[in-house]
Amino acid sequence: MASLGILLESGAHARAHYALVVAAGAAALGREVTLFATNAGCRLLLEPCPLLDDPREAEITRRGVAGIATLLPACVELGVRRIVCEAGLRAEGLERGALAAGVELAGIATFLEAVGQGQIVTL
Repeated sequence: MASLGILLESGAHARAHYALVVAAGAAALGREVTLFATNAGCRLLLEPCPLLDDPREAEITRRGVAGIATLLPACVELGVRRIVCEAGLRAEGLERGALAAGVELAGIATFLEAVGQGQIVTL
C-alpha cells in the first residue's frame, strides 16, 4: 500500500483537524503516514496545542465528532510520523522547545523522502 504524506500549512482549526482525520484514517487502514507541518500549520504540533482552545474544538466534540484532542494521541498510537518544518517554525517565530514529544524537526527533503512515491495531500 502506498505511503501518504500530509502537508499542513494552515493554522486554521478546520484544516488541522481534517489533516488528523485523514492521517488517522489512512494509518488505521495500514498505510504509512507522514504529517509535515509548516508555517502556521506548525501550531498543531506544539505542546500544548493552541488549537485546543479554538471554539470549533468544543463545538465539534459537543456534536460527537472526534476533535484534535482525541485525534492527536490516536495518530501517535497509530504510528503517524510527525515532522515540523524547521524553516516554517522559524517563519512563525516559534521555538523548537515548544514541540510536542516525539515530533521531529526537519525540512522538506526529509518529508519528500519519507513519502517516496506515495501520495501527498496539502491542507
